[in-house]
Amino acid sequence: MRLKKVVSGGQTGADRAALDVAIEQGLLVGGWVPKGRLAEDGPIPAQYPGLVETESSDLALRTVQNVRDSDATLIVSHGPPSGGSLFTLEEARRSRKPVLHLDLLRFAPASAAAQLLEWLADVDPAVLNVAGPRASEDVTIFAAVAALLRAVLPLVEARARPPGEC
Repeated sequence: MRLKKVVSGGQTGADRAALDVAIEQGLLVGGWVPKGRLAEDGPIPAQYPGLVETESSDLALRTVQNVRDSDATLIVSHGPPSGGSLFTLEEARRSRKPVLHLDLLRFAPASAAAQLLEWLADVDPAVLNVAGPRASEDVTIFAAVAALLRAVLPLVEARARPPGEC
């Protein structure tokens, strides 16, 4: 697998979990964020490198650009996608980009991780856009996305190594 970079819109919740775990795993991070680095908790912290401000504070613009500039999009939620997550799903479909929605109410953690790993192997994105609810909409989404990605990303990297390389 060729996953090299994780992007998100930098919002609290799912977006930040994806960036944090990608950084932990040594992947590049980035993505489009609203002008002023706006998020529900104030400006997105400088600890996230590679984030680029859009021309406006319109959240939809950053979503469109993150879908456009990635090879595939993962949406994680507890229940059906709504709000910005639903818009992300629709935009990925409009753009004919691979998209996977994992509803963590429907799948046990191990099953969700297995589905994500299989999808990543099939799609083989170099740049993965990760989206989901903000923290104020789902107080447990940060931990859930972080756990999912911590379970899967090391396996993606292991599959990417040539045989015999540690």
